[in-house]
Amino acid sequence: MPSFDIVSKVDPQTLENAVNTAKKELQTRYDLRDTKGGIELDKKTNVITLTSENDMRIRALEDIVLTRLVKQGIDGTALDFSEEAHASGTMMKKAVKVRAGIDKDAGRKIIKAIKDAKVKVEAQMQDDQVRVSAKKIDELQAAIAALRSADIGQPLQFVNMK
Repeated sequence: MPSFDIVSKVDPQTLENAVNTAKKELQTRYDLRDTKGGIELDKKTNVITLTSENDMRIRALEDIVLTRLVKQGIDGTALDFSEEAHASGTMMKKAVKVRAGIDKDAGRKIIKAIKDAKVKVEAQMQDDQVRVSAKKIDELQAAIAALRSADIGQPLQFVNMK
């Protein structure tokens, strides 16, 4: 029975390259030249920490990181900017999470989008991925097309087509 997996992951090396490029741009930008703080990546927890003096510069750092990630080929929806910047002494800090894996809510959205497309496939949640199976490969391709047009809120990759 043909099947494929839906996953959401970010290549750690590409992420690190994008953050390093953003750090270099931060050093060369005229409007951020005297900024204390900067951009740090915690590889273990996949969190990018932005540090600066005020909220306006934090937003500028967000913009730099986002543009560098997109230029490296990482989807911008992989970053979670929902957490607010908080004061840490005289500095402002903001933690930006890099989404990896499909959580239960996103899995439900994916399964609902497949069911709404009325394609004859079976979708089931497995840990941090969704397995989709069908009798024909054409139906699987229709499910992929339906998911590409749906807004799930995070980047999706389609792997292990069998």
